[in-house]
Amino acid sequence: MGIVIKQSIKNTIITYIGFGIGAINTLFMYGQFLGDTFYGLVGFILSAANIMMPLMAFGVHNTLVKFYNEYETEEKKSQFLTFVLVLPLLIVLPISLIGYLGYHQIAELLSQKNSIVYDYVWQIPVIGLCMGYFEIFYAWVKVHMQSVYGSFVKEVLLRILISIFLFAVYFNVISPQQFVFALMGIYFLSLLTMFFYAMKVKLPHLKLVFPDNYKAILTYCFFIILSGSVANMLLDVDKFMLNFYINIDNIAFYSVAIFIATVIAVPSRAMHQITYPITAKLMSENKHEELNELYKKSSITLQVIGGLILVGILVNSNQLYTVLPKGYSEGIAVVFLIGISKYFDLILGNNNSIIFNSKYYRAVLFLGLFLVFLTVSLNMIFIPLYGLNGAAIATLISITLYSLSKLLFVVLKMRLFPFTRNTIVSLVLAIITFGVFYYWDFNFHPFVNIILKSILVTIFYLGLSYYLKISSDINFVMMSVFKRIFK
Repeated sequence: MGIVIKQSIKNTIITYIGFGIGAINTLFMYGQFLGDTFYGLVGFILSAANIMMPLMAFGVHNTLVKFYNEYETEEKKSQFLTFVLVLPLLIVLPISLIGYLGYHQIAELLSQKNSIVYDYVWQIPVIGLCMGYFEIFYAWVKVHMQSVYGSFVKEVLLRILISIFLFAVYFNVISPQQFVFALMGIYFLSLLTMFFYAMKVKLPHLKLVFPDNYKAILTYCFFIILSGSVANMLLDVDKFMLNFYINIDNIAFYSVAIFIATVIAVPSRAMHQITYPITAKLMSENKHEELNELYKKSSITLQVIGGLILVGILVNSNQLYTVLPKGYSEGIAVVFLIGISKYFDLILGNNNSIIFNSKYYRAVLFLGLFLVFLTVSLNMIFIPLYGLNGAAIATLISITLYSLSKLLFVVLKMRLFPFTRNTIVSLVLAIITFGVFYYWDFNFHPFVNIILKSILVTIFYLGLSYYLKISSDINFVMMSVFKRIFK
C-alpha cells in the first residue's frame, strides 16, 4: 500500500485544491457572474457531455489499463496504444454525421422546456469528445504509475481556466453567451496538456497494427462503453432530465447542492487513480489474498475520510446556505440525500476496479442497464412531484441499489469482502459526531461558525478514530504528521 498511500495523498491534496477553486466558482462566481439561467445552461451542457464521454472515448480509457500489462515488449505496447487511439473514431465519425444531419430535430427535443438550450446543443458532443480523449491519455500515464499530474490538470488547471473566464465575464471582457462557447476551448486545452504530458512520460512508436487479442479488446471496449455510460447516467441523468420538467434556473440550484455533496467522493477519486492499475495487476497475477487485503484497506480508509467529510458538510449545511442567494436554499435536502448515497458508494473501496478487471464485468453491466432504466423512470415520477428533491430521491435510490448490487456480486462471485468490524465502528462514530455537532452553532458570522465547527468536528472525529485504530493507513499518516510537527 506504500505507493497507494503516497500517490493517493498527493492526488487527494491536488483534488481538494481543485475543489476549493471549484467551490468558489460554483458557490459564488457562476451564480453572481453568469446569472442563474446561464449557470443552469452550463450545468446542463456539462452533464450531457459527461453522459456522452464513455461513448466518445469508446471505453478505451478502461481498456488501456486492463490490457496494458498483458503485453511484454515495448513494440507490442506501442501497437496496442495506436490501436486504442484510433478506436474512438469508429463512433465519433457516425455521431458527427448524425448530429450534422439531424441537429434541428435533436435540438428541438432538448429545448422543449427551455428554449435557450437550442443554440448550444452542438457543444455537448464536442466537450464530450475532449473529455473522452483526456481520459484516454490520463489512462496512459496511470499505467506508468504517474497519476498525480493528470489529477492536477483535471482538478486544478481546468477550474483555474474556468475562473479566469468567469472573471472575464465579470469585467465585461466577454459575455455570458461567449463564456458558454469558451468552455469548449477550456476542455480542448486541458486535453492538449494531458496529451503532451502522456507523450513525455512514455513516447510510443505509433504503428497501426491489429493486436493479436483485438477481438477481446473490442468486446471489452463495447461493454465498458455501456458500463461507463451506466455509471455516468447514474451521476448526471438527474441534471439532464431536470431540463425537461422545470425552469433551467433550477438546475443552477441543483448543481450547487450536487457539488457540495460530491466533495465526499474526492478521496475515492484520488485513490482510484492509483488503485485501478494496481488492482488490474494483482488480478492478472491471480494474487487473491493481496487483492482482498487491498479491498479491505481501501474500504475502511475511504470510509473514515468520507465519514469526516460527510459529517462536516451536513453539520455546516445550514450555515453555508445562509450566505448563498435565497433560491439556492431549496437544495439543502438534496445535499443530505446525495451525500448519503455518495458515502455508501465510498465505503465499497476499489469495488469498481475489481469488477471492471474481472471476467464478470458483462453480467454486472446488464444489471447496470436495468438500473439506468430504473433511474430514468424514478426521475420521471419524482421530479414532477417534488422538483429538485425528487431528482435527489431518485438518485439516492438508484445509486444505493447499484452499489449494493455490485457489492453482492463481488462477495458472492469472487469471494472478496471489504468490510470488517471497524466498518461498524466507523459508521457509529460518524453518527455520533453528527448528533453531537449538528444542533450546535456559534453566534458568529456563518463563515466563522463553519471554520470553528469544522475544526472541532475534525479533532473529535479523527481523535476517536485514531484512538480506536479504525484504519491503519489513516493512523500511519497521522503518526507521520505528528512526528514532523513535534520532532
